[in-house]
Order: sequence, then structure tokens, then C-alpha cells
Amino acid sequence: MATLFLICGLPGAGKTTLAKQLELTQPALRLSPDEWIAPLVTDHTDMAELDRLRTPMESVQWTVAKRVLTLGVDVVLEWGFWSQAERAYYRTEAEALGARVKLYYLAVDRDELWARLAKRNANLPPGTFLVTEEQLDLWSSWFEPPTADELAGKRID
Repeated sequence: MATLFLICGLPGAGKTTLAKQLELTQPALRLSPDEWIAPLVTDHTDMAELDRLRTPMESVQWTVAKRVLTLGVDVVLEWGFWSQAERAYYRTEAEALGARVKLYYLAVDRDELWARLAKRNANLPPGTFLVTEEQLDLWSSWFEPPTADELAGKRID
């Protein structure tokens, strides 16, 4: 039975680091929208274009992930999963395919997130984008941390 790993956290929390570890140790197919979007855009500061591409890119990656899970291969989605509804949707979808689901939540306080992002912004690795402090604060206001039940793998409907 394949496992779907959902990596939950804000930018700078360490999602990519954890996802890359899981990719090697499981082994698993790791899917990151930023890494797929980066080669498609010429202006990496065009937030409207980056935002426009995110949903279709995640849709394509989910199509790939579902096929891979049905083949019995583990998948790591490092999408952030900021809402409880989003996490519940992908858990339900994966379980309907016969896959297990494991949610990893990287809880990092706001000041540490900004310190990490400021350092990353100074020398952006490939497949990443600049994140401003204002964006971090806005996105933090949208973020719904997972509940204890979610982290325990219980269904949240």
C-alpha cells in the first residue's frame, strides 16, 4: 500500500528539506509546485503570474500523484496545505485510492520563519521565489494549523 505524505507549513518552515529526506528514505516521488513553476516564468517577481500558475500546477501534480499512488509508489506533496479543508480533501481522495496518508506539520514561529526567509531571499536556491515579510504576515493570517486529530491521522470531515 502506497503512502501519501502531506507536508504542511508556511514558507521557511523546512518543507522542502523534509520532503527531500522523505523522497530518499521512503523512496517516494516528491512533487513541489514551485520547482515546476520556476522554469515556466521569466519574471520570478511577478506575483500575479506565480499565483495564476499555482492551482493548475497543483492540479497536474495531483493527477500524477494519483496515478503513482495506484501503482504502489509513495508520493510526497510539499504544497503547504494551509487549510483544514484542503488537508481533508487530499486525505479522503488518497484513501479512496487505497493509499495511507501521513501528515507532517512543521510548526515554526513567525520570527524564525522570517529569519530563514530573509537568509534564503539573499541567495535564492533554484525552484524558489522571494517571499517578503508582508507576504509572510498575510499568509500566516490565512494558515490553519492542523488539529491533534489531523496529526493522529483521524478523518476530519
